[in-house]
Amino acid sequence: MNDQLNTQDLQAILRSMKRAHLNAGPADAQLRQDRLQRSAKLIRDNHQAISDAMSADFGNRSIYQSMVADLVTTIKMLEHSAVHVEQWMQPEQVESPGPGMQAWIEQQPLGVVGIISPWNFPINLAFGPLAGVFAAGNTAMLKPSELTPRTSELLAELVARYFDPNELTVVLGDAGVGQAFSALPFDHLIFTGSTAVGKHVMRAAAENLVPVTLELGGKSPVVVAEDFDIRTAVQRTLTIKSFNAGQICLSPDYMMIAQSALEPLVQAGKAFVAESFPSLIGNPEYTSIINPRHFERLAGLLEDAERKGARVISLAPEGEPSLDVRSRKIAPHLVLDVTDEMAIMQEEIFGPLLPVKTYAHVDESIAYINANPRPLAAYYFGDDPLQQQRFSAQTTSGGLVINDVMTHVSVDSLPFGGVGASGMGAYHGVHGFRRFTHAKPVVVQSQDGASNLRLRAPYAAKAQALDAFLND
Repeated sequence: MNDQLNTQDLQAILRSMKRAHLNAGPADAQLRQDRLQRSAKLIRDNHQAISDAMSADFGNRSIYQSMVADLVTTIKMLEHSAVHVEQWMQPEQVESPGPGMQAWIEQQPLGVVGIISPWNFPINLAFGPLAGVFAAGNTAMLKPSELTPRTSELLAELVARYFDPNELTVVLGDAGVGQAFSALPFDHLIFTGSTAVGKHVMRAAAENLVPVTLELGGKSPVVVAEDFDIRTAVQRTLTIKSFNAGQICLSPDYMMIAQSALEPLVQAGKAFVAESFPSLIGNPEYTSIINPRHFERLAGLLEDAERKGARVISLAPEGEPSLDVRSRKIAPHLVLDVTDEMAIMQEEIFGPLLPVKTYAHVDESIAYINANPRPLAAYYFGDDPLQQQRFSAQTTSGGLVINDVMTHVSVDSLPFGGVGASGMGAYHGVHGFRRFTHAKPVVVQSQDGASNLRLRAPYAAKAQALDAFLND
């Protein structure tokens, strides 16, 4: 579609989609399954072209990483919903409120859902929400990121081939189009991106009282118990910190360890990168930073930290630069002796840089996490079940993973979402179905209308019964 659409154009598209949704009536299970299966088929049929487009947008993006995170995982989400949707959409029976009365909860589609998806996982975070949106019987307008133009343009072309425009339509354009998109009177709006932009999206949606799901980010901590094997913790943390070059909302944003584990951590980090990525610059398995602006921002975080006293340790293979402007590749870095005055500890990193703080006692980590905005995820490494439970009970985060990083996001039976500054609302699996469904209570009155009669005047005789109840 034209990337110069104005507000009137967008409003006309939405009006057409809302009209079509109402005229068609509620989508039955077969249509919902068909839309979900077509979404999966679109990805499966065109997986090579999609992977190539994403790699071109990044400058270089690991094809394996694209297959795992953007293609296979998303197909599984869609197919999971297709298998279960008929069960999910059944009315929920509730206890009868009175003799002769009936009551249940109807699972009703909302209507047209707006989706604003980001650049870091341009398929997963566009089609992942559709697993819930389509399962709930809705249709959708999608605004993909302008920072991945080849992928977004390909998506627009493919969606037009697989879907009627009143089922799913793609809107292309820059940040101005995105701003106009977020102000449309959708029946629900889901935004995935930064906390700063999320505030603008929520403010725009509020003008039309559009309910929003915000999937934001923040600084997700890793806490390693003093008696846990630091090598295992480092390997599992850097696995995700180097995946997509750390350009993940759930990527670990800092690590807290015992002082005694500091040097073993550095050695384990160097060994991990040497084994996983013997080279980086010419290695197609190591992803580039999305664009020059983000590359410069990450380089600036390192410079600021070093200038303010941090010890910056590059994990680049021997003989390779830590940062390469031409390929936009940045090696994984450990940043030691960090303080809260450093920018790297104030903003979400979204890159392969890992600040490390030390504690005298692990309880300091709980206090530190609680003193800062609530993160999208927290990661705790420790084998003591009591300490695991204590950490879970005393910290609040969108999700918690124990002895690993980011594992929860691929479990379809778990809700995925943030809390506080890291977002609101959750989806995936049945939780996505519920997010994009209106749970409508339905009551059928009894033949004698007993519950209505008790509200009808005169009240004198009825009041005596109420007095007896209150004084019981």
